Order: sequence, then C-alpha cells, then structure tokens
Amino acid sequence: MKENVLTRYRVMAYATAIWLLVFTGAIIAKYVFKVGDTMLISQIHGVLFIIYVLFAFDLGSKAKWPLGKLVWVLAAGCIPFASFFVEPKITREARALIADAADPVTVKA
Repeated sequence: MKENVLTRYRVMAYATAIWLLVFTGAIIAKYVFKVGDTMLISQIHGVLFIIYVLFAFDLGSKAKWPLGKLVWVLAAGCIPFASFFVEPKITREARALIADAADPVTVKA
C-alpha cells in the first residue's frame, strides 16, 4: 500500500465530515427555523460521500480489512462527528502497514 491511498482517504474523510456537518446545520435551519434550502448542500455531500466510499473501499482492500471494519469506516461517513474520531485511528493503522511494507525483511541463515 502506498501513502497516496491513505492521503486520498484522509482528504475525503474530512471533506465528507465537514459537509455532513454543514448539511446537518442546514436541515436544522430548514425544519426548526424554517429558513434555507438543503438541495445543493445535500447534493454536494452526496457526491463527496460517493468518492469517500470509493477511496475507503480502495484503502480497505489494500489493507485487507474484514467486512465489518469496512462497514464501520463507511458508517463513520454517515454519522456527524464520527469521522473526526475514526479517521485518526485508521490513519495510525494504515501508516503502520505502510511502514511495515517499506521495511526490508531480513532473513537470518
């Protein structure tokens, strides 16, 4: 696995999380305060979420995650604030895999 796979995932995790918060605020404004529209914000979040799902699947397949972990990471993109807690954990795990792959294996005779 390469660092750019992780970087793509991280960028989309944060972008999706921020737009989900904006979308949540817009929903609250629309239904509680009766102001604003959510159409454009929801469409932007939807496109970003689709890209996030693709990059999360890419990272998960390269990291050989079990299905349950992949579903957990994808669910973080649907729950406000969850990505801000899940992304650092995933980054630590992925960086460890990248470091392990970069270290040459020494064989003792």
